[in-house]
Amino acid sequence: MANSSDGPEPKHMGGFLQRVLRQLRPSHQHTAFSATLLLMTTVMLSRVIGYVRELYVAWTFGAGVQTDAFYAGFTIPDFLMYLVAGGATSITFISIYTRFLTEDKRQDAHEAFSVVITVMTCILGAGVVLTEIFTPQITHWWFDKFNPEQLRLCVHITRIILPTQIFFYIGGVLSAVLYSRRLFLLPSLGPILYNAFIIAGGVALSRRIGASSLAYGALAGAFFGQFVLYAIGAARAGARYRISFDVHNPAFREWVRLSVPLMLGLSLVTVDDWFIRRFASGGIGEIARLSFAKKLFNVPIAILGQAVSQASLPFFARLFNEKRLRELTEVVNAAVYRTVAVSLLATSLMMAAALPLIDLAYRHGSFNFSDSKETATYFFWFSLSLVFWSAQGLYARAFYAAGNTLTPMIASTLITIASYPLYAALYHKYSVVGLAIASDLGITANCLAMAILLNQRKLIPIAQLPWKELGKATITAVIAGILSFQIARTVRITGSRVADVRAVGLILVTWAGAVAAGLWITRSKLPQALRRRKGAIYPRVAEQQAEGSSGLEP
Repeated sequence: MANSSDGPEPKHMGGFLQRVLRQLRPSHQHTAFSATLLLMTTVMLSRVIGYVRELYVAWTFGAGVQTDAFYAGFTIPDFLMYLVAGGATSITFISIYTRFLTEDKRQDAHEAFSVVITVMTCILGAGVVLTEIFTPQITHWWFDKFNPEQLRLCVHITRIILPTQIFFYIGGVLSAVLYSRRLFLLPSLGPILYNAFIIAGGVALSRRIGASSLAYGALAGAFFGQFVLYAIGAARAGARYRISFDVHNPAFREWVRLSVPLMLGLSLVTVDDWFIRRFASGGIGEIARLSFAKKLFNVPIAILGQAVSQASLPFFARLFNEKRLRELTEVVNAAVYRTVAVSLLATSLMMAAALPLIDLAYRHGSFNFSDSKETATYFFWFSLSLVFWSAQGLYARAFYAAGNTLTPMIASTLITIASYPLYAALYHKYSVVGLAIASDLGITANCLAMAILLNQRKLIPIAQLPWKELGKATITAVIAGILSFQIARTVRITGSRVADVRAVGLILVTWAGAVAAGLWITRSKLPQALRRRKGAIYPRVAEQQAEGSSGLEP
């Protein structure tokens, strides 16, 4: 009896292990569900490594001159990448490459791949050289409130980081090739390697060269984590490269047409950090504290927004290219519903637990309790916009899948330009907290503009969102947040680790109980939507499969 009952278990476990290992093969072609699950898992791992990186920076350098200079040193390289490649290389290339694969035009795909890399790498390389020469002047202009010591260090770090943009650009094209072939593993590992190299650089060299060690780690991480890793994956996937300056190639011209709006336009998604760093440069440690708050805030954004939108774009593009517009509408609205509903619930938890969470996360070494309190205040205000940060990525990719980059970038540029005086006004009125509030207002306007424009073009109708279900999630989130916040007030946070853990524990238990009760009382469909796989992600595809059609499955 014992033998017969125990027999199936190893077989079942062996089958499960085989499925897991199959998902982790670099050559495995993912479905929308498995890609989203993989990216959520690896993004979470990347954020854990990223947290270790931030913890190391806070421990070693605190919130001071070197930390401010390190974070500020990324501003000019990021701007150069945005100016030359629009900051969205893979996004614009995925639609073109996916279409060639769908139409079985592999030679055209290879030619487009080659010319996009060759021409734009040369242009970006020239831009890096020029920027290296004029880095002192540009840095002094943008960070005019830096003292001489901060300015010198920022210039030095900027010059180290600038070449990373070449590797990020090539890596963006290579990752587009992998995404188009539904190969998600290697692109998901790149950020993990990048963060690991930054930590390694700091550990190895920080005592000798200070914060510059982090910049050298970033340079090595970009080379190995973005370029080498993706190049190996793309070559194994069948991509073929040759040096090509064929600027008359139709696919290259199409890529330029799609990318020019991104190059010329300004998106608050990227520019938000530039504005924050510029205005916060007047106070020692303010850039660092805002960056620590934003980095922790980026964790749920990456999991709820970035992972889902990255996994969704190739499938959005395929639906559009196959003229399956009704399914595209259902797919996007289903993804937005789940993302927004979960983001609402997460926001209530983040706001209630802001101080003990930040204190546990960062108060080590040179980062003291007063730093924790200020950082927690910024984190509290940033948390208000989680819903809009998460949803805007999906709306933007719906535009990109349809081959329309001009409309969203005109809207984003106008909103970004209008936001600059808002940042200035709120900074002068509320100091650094005003920058977090301005960030919330700006990204809210950006997200709503994307949704309204998609609705006007009858591509993604807003009316088809499950508003009643979103209302249930909103009510549940508000009640859970209020109850958790009241519970948090019973624990006095004064810098004790025990108090931090106790507060976070009480808040988490209260929030979880309130959310579970709220979803049950309102009879919310969110738990079922999160449990269902294909039916939740692709409703029409589930129907087609029931009728015998393969849908999007490989």
